[in-house]
Amino acid sequence: MDFSNAQPGLSLGFNTHASPPSPITFETKFRGSLSSNTSVPFQLLEQNEEKIRVENGDHQEEEEEEEEEETEEDEKFSLLGHRLRLNMKRQREGSLPFSGNPPAKCIVVESCMEDRRKAVRAWGNESLKVADPEIHEIMEKEKQRQFKGIELIASENYVCKAVMEALGSHLTNKYSEGMPGARYYTGNQHIDQIELLCCQRALAAFDLDSERWGVNVQPYSCTSANFAVFTGLLQPKDRIMGLDSPSGGHLSHGYYTPSGKKVSAASIFFESLPYKVNPQTGYIDYDKLEEKALDFRPKILICGGSSYPREWDYARFRQVADKCGAVLMCDMAHISGLVAAKECASPFDYCDVVTSTTHKSLRGPRGGIIFYRKGTKSRKQGFPTHGDSNGHYDLEEKINFAVFPSLQGGPHNNHIAALAIAFKQVATPEYKAYMQQVKRNAQALASALLRRKCRLVTGGTDNHLLLWDLTAFGLTGKNFEKVCEMCQITLNICAIFGDTGAISHGGVRIGTPAMTSRGCLEADFETIADFLYRAAHITGLVQRDYGKQLKDFVKGLQNNKDILELRNRVEMFASQFAMPGFDS
Repeated sequence: MDFSNAQPGLSLGFNTHASPPSPITFETKFRGSLSSNTSVPFQLLEQNEEKIRVENGDHQEEEEEEEEEETEEDEKFSLLGHRLRLNMKRQREGSLPFSGNPPAKCIVVESCMEDRRKAVRAWGNESLKVADPEIHEIMEKEKQRQFKGIELIASENYVCKAVMEALGSHLTNKYSEGMPGARYYTGNQHIDQIELLCCQRALAAFDLDSERWGVNVQPYSCTSANFAVFTGLLQPKDRIMGLDSPSGGHLSHGYYTPSGKKVSAASIFFESLPYKVNPQTGYIDYDKLEEKALDFRPKILICGGSSYPREWDYARFRQVADKCGAVLMCDMAHISGLVAAKECASPFDYCDVVTSTTHKSLRGPRGGIIFYRKGTKSRKQGFPTHGDSNGHYDLEEKINFAVFPSLQGGPHNNHIAALAIAFKQVATPEYKAYMQQVKRNAQALASALLRRKCRLVTGGTDNHLLLWDLTAFGLTGKNFEKVCEMCQITLNICAIFGDTGAISHGGVRIGTPAMTSRGCLEADFETIADFLYRAAHITGLVQRDYGKQLKDFVKGLQNNKDILELRNRVEMFASQFAMPGFDS
């Protein structure tokens, strides 16, 4: 029991039942009009009905009938296991209540309640800067890093202020396990409206018929969305096939290392066999893919990846899936914005299930989403366990049940509201113009690097990203990535195939969505290409003097004048462009 905020001074005395009862004295000292020493009498109630008066520290045994009658309405409560009675003398008939000074009991109760209310208000309404200066300071540093840097990680982007407002809203307070109209908790009528509106906008963003497509917007990420599809449609140890991670695929498609170590949950619980790109061209080898699929017979064939700069031949994937009796699934996480803007081929024309993140080119909050076919099958496709005898898809219930309750708890309502805002923007002409600029910027960057004799995987790009093969300059991807980071340029290494077909970590993946969101155009990416080429030159000089091993390489980066000069140029350049959502 915490008496830290109590004003009165208290002295308590208790004896065992074997000893005569000792007095209990509450000496309350109040501020205001009351006297400085006001005693409030309390009575200890024993089971033997013995009555002991406690007043001003003197206990008196009272048996007069008049005193017993006066205590009938006294308030009873327990303290430290002992039953107590607050013995307040009633007002005489005809007298005004609380005439003169109000009873001490009333002031105690009101004072305590007000203190508690003040404590709640103080805790609940402090700004971040006041409540946690340490976290606030770190967040401000990260804000400045983002503002002063060039963001080229293909999977990152900037969200608008409205999305951030929804993410930081009161919607995070509500628990909403289940689906709209079928929640585990009450009080979700407005949450249901938000989620249903988000689903409607998601279908509209990709121009989908709600009679033929359904959507689940609750997944926490695309990785969890992918695993929900596997969990809902497969049995443990069933087979899946996706693009190999070193070829540009994603870990969640069932990746395991060359030594056989199973990395993702998909590879742990399901059997996976990847298809690959042609090591000489960097393009997917569809003939070998089909050959493998017909031998392996996967139950889910996956198209889509995280580092593939070219278009996907969905029609060919559909043919292969039908031949081996597989459900065709697309993970369009990286290109979903291009798909929505109709700036690339659409997987919805051929696939049974489509998953995506919501925070990359869609510029929404961090999360995942699952689209699934509904209604009558237009052709004989997929394996029979996912359609009834009348030829209807039965994916909806299985996928929704896999998301919740199989894999997740309650959905993040603040995320779903923010996603609804993002999808509203995706459906606008302005968003289409944005995605067109993303493609133009990627092509401008690719052309600028090619003019500087840089080698790009597949020789260019059809979408928002490109892969730069640094091995032609004798550089390692990790060393180049480190130099760029120290110069306020963020990108990430990726695996590539060398001339002999061996996997190398001598590549980096570069994307244009984030800097396009800040207002960069083709000419700006010409400047960015110059920064990147300069960073490659610095990497080569440091490798020459300190070696390629990272632990030795980083020694040459400390107080490096070339790095400091490039960093200043990068910060001056980046600071010209506003960061969405902030008054910078």
